[in-house]
Amino acid sequence: MFTLLRSRVRRAAFALSAIAALAFAGTAATTATGATGAASAPAPAKQGSTSVAYVEVNNNSMRNVGKYTLANGGGNVFDVAVIFAANINYDTGTKTAYLHFNENVQRVLDNAATEIRPLQQKGIKVVLSVLGNHQGAGFANFPSQQAASAFAKKLSDTVAEYGLDGIDFDDEYAEYGNNGTGQPNDSSFVHLVTALRANMPGKIISLYNIGPAASRLSYGGVDVSSKFDYAWNPYYGTWQVPRIALPKSKLSPAAVEIGRTSQSTVADLARRTVSEGYGVYLTYNLDGANRGADVSAFTRELYGSDAVYTP
Repeated sequence: MFTLLRSRVRRAAFALSAIAALAFAGTAATTATGATGAASAPAPAKQGSTSVAYVEVNNNSMRNVGKYTLANGGGNVFDVAVIFAANINYDTGTKTAYLHFNENVQRVLDNAATEIRPLQQKGIKVVLSVLGNHQGAGFANFPSQQAASAFAKKLSDTVAEYGLDGIDFDDEYAEYGNNGTGQPNDSSFVHLVTALRANMPGKIISLYNIGPAASRLSYGGVDVSSKFDYAWNPYYGTWQVPRIALPKSKLSPAAVEIGRTSQSTVADLARRTVSEGYGVYLTYNLDGANRGADVSAFTRELYGSDAVYTP
């Protein structure tokens, strides 16, 4: 049976209340530009897919993403680093959704100078993932366009305040209906994404392709698919093309967990990414150990080079 990428977040949610332009295949263009507020000295450009690293900040440092370069050419292995994860919570008094940071996410944001800016200075985009938190609030059940737009403003304000490069949507663990909240509706996510893209036209919006929101991308003649920069498969060690109308260059049908997905599977999925012309490769759970062998398993296929780990 497939294992959900985000199964590990249950314990974190309960215990804690809980990508200048991206080098996107070397000479390929991207749609996202993130102001970092710091002098930039990016690594040499590389040819090949965009590599994404989710980091569980309850246990690991974002700085780990910047420790991997390519032996051939010295480019960054990873192009996008995802802070996992903030939450969409629910205030039962005001009956509104709000953006919540557990103590570890807040620590990363408060220490942007050491956790985020060093990555951005290397040319790595840093995105904040937002996830449900068992309270009934989710991206798919805003009761009105006004409510969806208000939450979109909270997201874009956070990106601006902390100098981030975008937002990642992960519609899991909302537990729609809890606390008297509504069930998913067809308009909610369309209103949310439309407002967020209007608020931050040069930033990344990515979709972890799971949950009610991911299947509700069109409403009232508006389809928000093109407003996303990326979408990826939500299951470890598998190949599944996201069902969203984006070009192959913005999709990751491959998803792997570093250190747990076998190196042979990691390599097979990377080889297939190249052979079938997809432009993104998703990894999860980069920790502080030397994962050079696991990372090299996909960099050899994507970039023709081993990965070098520098503590």
